[in-house]
Amino acid sequence: MSLIDWIVLAVTLLTIILYGLWKSRGNKNIDQYLAGGRSLPWYNVGLSVMATQASAITFLSAPGQAYSDGMRFVQFYFGLPLAMIVLCTTFVPIFHRLKVYTAYEYLEQRFDLKTRALTAVLFLLQRGLSTGITIYAPSIILATILQLNLVYTTFFIGLLVIIYTVYGGSKAVSYTQMLQMSIIFSGMFLAGLLVVMLLPGGVKFGHALHLAGKLGRMNVIDWKFSPKNQYNIWSGLIGGFFLQLSYFGTDQSQVGRYLTGSSVGQSRLGLIMNGLIKIPMQFLILLIGVLVFAFYQFNRPPMFFNQYEVQQIKQSRYATQYQQLEKEYDTAFAVKKIKAEALVSAMDSKNQNVINTASQDLKAAEAQTDTLRKQGMALMQQNSEKANTNDTNYIFLTFVTHYLPRGLVGLLIAIVFLASMGSTASALNSLASTTVVDVYKRIINPQASEQSYLNASRLATVFWGVVCIGMALYAGHLGNLLEGVNKLSSYVYGTVLGVFVVAFYLKKIGGRAVFIAAIITEAIVILCGWKEWIAYLWLNALGCILVVMLAALLEIVLPKRVVT
Repeated sequence: MSLIDWIVLAVTLLTIILYGLWKSRGNKNIDQYLAGGRSLPWYNVGLSVMATQASAITFLSAPGQAYSDGMRFVQFYFGLPLAMIVLCTTFVPIFHRLKVYTAYEYLEQRFDLKTRALTAVLFLLQRGLSTGITIYAPSIILATILQLNLVYTTFFIGLLVIIYTVYGGSKAVSYTQMLQMSIIFSGMFLAGLLVVMLLPGGVKFGHALHLAGKLGRMNVIDWKFSPKNQYNIWSGLIGGFFLQLSYFGTDQSQVGRYLTGSSVGQSRLGLIMNGLIKIPMQFLILLIGVLVFAFYQFNRPPMFFNQYEVQQIKQSRYATQYQQLEKEYDTAFAVKKIKAEALVSAMDSKNQNVINTASQDLKAAEAQTDTLRKQGMALMQQNSEKANTNDTNYIFLTFVTHYLPRGLVGLLIAIVFLASMGSTASALNSLASTTVVDVYKRIINPQASEQSYLNASRLATVFWGVVCIGMALYAGHLGNLLEGVNKLSSYVYGTVLGVFVVAFYLKKIGGRAVFIAAIITEAIVILCGWKEWIAYLWLNALGCILVVMLAALLEIVLPKRVVT
């Protein structure tokens, strides 16, 4: 990066951190630290909710996902508006009325302590692991730019977030997220505009979309039902509904965001705002990835985007073979570029037969470059079993650092940092609140002072920060980060959601039945996910439905306890 990019990056990050610390000064008790004093307006709640979900993974991996697999990932979010409706009518008023700090406090009032503890532990495990992935995403950027080992950059990013989260608490998280999202929206809009402007002369926006569509990247809707198909309209509407409902309704990282609302109405408006904006936002982010794909039909991309792995293979005994593949890739790409230009000319001719012929020619050329790329990846795996051959997380980063003008590169890198800081800070705050409220305050030291709980919250933040940094060091083995974090969540969310559904709607079912049902269900969900019997989105629906059905059955068959 140039000097001006470094200045933009440094000033943006420093401004965000100082703003959040200044707005959150004066935290004196656990309510202010964990729930922001329950004083924030709806737009702050809405932006905070969006920022928590839109981590660096969204802006780093989503364009790469679209580049590799097309637009179909947007179906993942189709169940979100339905989930927001259920949340606004059921979850939000109950949580506000009970003045809880965490979602799991309610479960003890409804069932018993062991059910509360089980769901809290499941959350802590899942969120602790997935937060490590959100720390890893910006570490990739810093490591790529500075040519440093990922271990060093991971520690730097993790410690940076820990420092301002420990000091500022929930209010610092919410206020910084509001400013972060404003910068993020502006920066991503500029990035999309510049991708179109960088297309070669004669290639317009419509040409780029048409070309990408011919190569299978504009697959927004897939109506074909299959339990093993990761992304279709059915998995998005049904599996996505259960996932989003569980995420926003039972995951403390999100519940903690809208509990900061000054009233039920303000929290509801914030969630509705998220439901209305999230799908168009995600569509546009994926569309940027598709446009980058179209751009690279006319400009040679690297044969493999992760340059660290490329350097490793070039320093190995397979160097000569890999370099030969790169030469063949250069020749194949030159052919593909000619075919892409021919397709654009065919589009202008409006002759459908010519368009079809040009499309087939381009597909054949694309298949040739893909084959060479796969051969290169196979060499990497022969060189090292630990080689990371999934480079989707590096695609958008490579485009940004090589083609965008000075200043904007620094801003877009800052955007990924900001997104990571926002989601990671929310997660650390939620992990601390669950640890202190559901474990320390309830079980270990229920009679401590407010200052003791405040200190415990800060210590818990540091503890989980260290755990998440440890997970971040492993995250590179999970493939595409966007898919990885959602797969990990799907192992837990359905089960926890099922417990809450029973709590809200099936009043005759007691704690013993739902506790046993949750344990059995979690074992089944883990088995189904591990064996890949169904696509991961369906694990959320499976977990929820199983808990409800098993709890209802167990309530009937279990012997009733005699009260003496």
